[in-house]
Amino acid sequence: MLKPKQVILAAEQYGIKVVMKILILIALTFLAATASAENIGWRDQNGDPIPNTDFMKTINGFGGWLVVTPDQDWDKKWNTPAENIPHFKEAKEVHYGQELTILIFFTNPKLDEKNKINIVCDIKVVRPDETFSANTKDVSCANWEAQPGQYKYSIQLAQTVIRYVGEKKDPPGIWRVIINLKDINSGIEVPLQTEFHLVKSPHKSKPSGSKNATLGVKSN
Repeated sequence: MLKPKQVILAAEQYGIKVVMKILILIALTFLAATASAENIGWRDQNGDPIPNTDFMKTINGFGGWLVVTPDQDWDKKWNTPAENIPHFKEAKEVHYGQELTILIFFTNPKLDEKNKINIVCDIKVVRPDETFSANTKDVSCANWEAQPGQYKYSIQLAQTVIRYVGEKKDPPGIWRVIINLKDINSGIEVPLQTEFHLVKSPHKSKPSGSKNATLGVKSN
């Protein structure tokens, strides 16, 4: 598993800017991939299959999920033994100035002949006026050696994260984050999209409406 500093440097390397402000946090439950080889996909805590959504989907067994979180300690929550299940918060409505991080999770990538995974991402952050805050192609999101089957039925965090800051000059409204998650070894692409609302209002020192989010099966 990548160290937190490596994760942060990966984002900065590709010019994706940092940090933003949170008002309301909505509960999020991480849905683990099923252990059925014939029907790999996201499932809820009762084992029932979850339909694909813009921010979480599976295509031909390769799964991706975007999480928008205000947690400044997200790396510490993730950088734990595999048996420790992280709890994240999700942000949907935000104010200027507070921190925001978009995490990219994946499951069941294909290994090459050297047992390496190779996932790249096209990353777009779209302002409310439809101009780009970020627009980068083929960013290395996961490229390392793994044991056969290590990530088949577990969840892994991509090495590239998006940290964002809402500055005074930024327009209020709906900001969209569009990720095309591409497994180079299998040729499968998973298009993902999430959004948050930048609200122009007086500063609040603490986010309101926050609840814990639970991450399912993870792998170090």
